[in-house]
Amino acid sequence: MSPRSSSAAMAAACGAAFLWGTGALVVNLLIARFGLSPESISFWRFVVGAVLLLALFARPLVWPKVRQQALLLVGAGACMALYVLCWFLGIARIGAAIPTLIALCLPPVLVTLVSVVRGREGLDLSLVATLGAALGGTALVVVRHGGVSAGTDAATLIAGVLFSVASAVLYAGFTLVSGRLSQALGAGPATMGLTVVAAAVMGLSALYAPLAWPGDIPPEAWLLYLGLVTAALALLAFSWGAARLSPTALTVATLVEPLTAVLLAAVLLDQSLSASQWLGALLMLASIAALGRRDARRTAQAHGG
Repeated sequence: MSPRSSSAAMAAACGAAFLWGTGALVVNLLIARFGLSPESISFWRFVVGAVLLLALFARPLVWPKVRQQALLLVGAGACMALYVLCWFLGIARIGAAIPTLIALCLPPVLVTLVSVVRGREGLDLSLVATLGAALGGTALVVVRHGGVSAGTDAATLIAGVLFSVASAVLYAGFTLVSGRLSQALGAGPATMGLTVVAAAVMGLSALYAPLAWPGDIPPEAWLLYLGLVTAALALLAFSWGAARLSPTALTVATLVEPLTAVLLAAVLLDQSLSASQWLGALLMLASIAALGRRDARRTAQAHGG
């Protein structure tokens, strides 16, 4: 893969994270204004995305390859559904800031450690500094939006943290296998399979909580946006980038998600950004650029370039 292709893959991963960041505001709107549960939102988001992806990629020649990767697809799709749900459940208990920091900052560390142990990533000072800048920048961007409320009891706090850690571990596992699936099946069929599995897994939540579909047109339109844009399109871009990037670069690229949510809140909700948040944004962008160059150099060396 050429350096230009590596840059395109990083741009695709960042684009997916940007779309997920727009979805964060939509999810908050659906919960606060229309009273939808996280389970219902996640379920319909994946269902809408799965319908579109099946229409685009469900061809007879695809299914034999899909069956060969069935176990990995089921595991990765379940991880994809559950890491989103665990993140929402953490937010419901202790607010957005701490779950977001845990769910987004822990995966790059976990993925890097696994990649180093497996010999797929060389651990050096440059990588440690880049990861540190990315995680520190994310903390600066997110942490201003509030911590745990004063009335939160110890059991609720522990539950919120545990859900957030579970989300981080599941997302790290999903990232580690998503590239392999995209390489084996192609980005389109892999995304289709993952989204279908995620919809089925989220459908199981109906066993303990009814899945509601809103009766008014506005929330239906927002759910269509979540399914078509933040599930189908974003996951397609993510899968394409995953097949071409290292897991470490992939997880750091998706830190664009909280940056997008904060910037959109500033523009659309008239929430000003502090100097520390702007500094955090610059650190995140610099880290993403550095990892993109690192991946391009590694790819060139692997191909004797």
